[in-house]
Amino acid sequence: MKDAEPPPTAEQRELTEPARRARAALADVAPVPGAAKPDPILAAVEIRRNFGGIVAVDVARVEVQRGSITALIGPNGAGKTTFFNLITGFDKPSTGTWTFDGAPMGGLAPHRMAARGMVRTFQLTKSLTKLPVIENMKLGATGQKGEKWWNGLFPARWKAQEAEIEARADDLLRRFKLDHMRDEYAGALSGGQRKLLEMARALMTDPTLVMLDEPMAGVNPALKQSLNQHVRGLRDDGMTVLFVEHDMDMVHDISDWVIVMAEGQVIAEGTPDDISSNTAVIDAYLGAHQGRSLLEDEV
Repeated sequence: MKDAEPPPTAEQRELTEPARRARAALADVAPVPGAAKPDPILAAVEIRRNFGGIVAVDVARVEVQRGSITALIGPNGAGKTTFFNLITGFDKPSTGTWTFDGAPMGGLAPHRMAARGMVRTFQLTKSLTKLPVIENMKLGATGQKGEKWWNGLFPARWKAQEAEIEARADDLLRRFKLDHMRDEYAGALSGGQRKLLEMARALMTDPTLVMLDEPMAGVNPALKQSLNQHVRGLRDDGMTVLFVEHDMDMVHDISDWVIVMAEGQVIAEGTPDDISSNTAVIDAYLGAHQGRSLLEDEV
């Protein structure tokens, strides 16, 4: 007779079905740098970026599992944001190739990547402060007919689409609890609200991969839990999330998988529990192994 399975822990009971699927898919992945994933949505190979004689990024291989929340962590200067810039088209690698959903992405402009479903936010928010919040949102939509000058002369060609875009923007503002600021200038938003606006605007492209660069930077504690829930919500809605973060509590709280960079290279991968006790990771952050979990230290 088969032994009865142990009852789920409190943490397991709280996981949504997409979270359980993501963790089950990663359960048999070896916790080693460059580990192959069962269904990678993003794969980068031999990505290298030189600035003169300085090698800022030298990543042999990285894969991001579809439908997961993957954290990219590392000490300051590890090359995390540079790596983000390279694979999102905001900088060009010295060498290397990468694919998104199986299609090569090298040489594509950022707006074309966004149109294909790969979108990012920035550590320093890029909202247009002199435009109302709703107009910032509408700018995020792709494939707008009115952007072509000849269509602009004939409002009947784009008015219906414009109404659909505005309706979607209003839905997202309600989701991110920014609807009360709809008609205010984006410059009137707090730092945390601007982070929410960036995340909401990114969803205007209907992405499949959302890349967040330090979503918690400069956010007050009252908004951190809200942002955590929104990031989880992206995965629950079927999206894949890759985010750079220094807040180790958040990383441990919401990540399905963690990739660690130091001195431009990937030095470790694994679950949050694997990483928090990995001696190579602790050494990278603290300079010498202290015999304790990374979560016990302020990073």
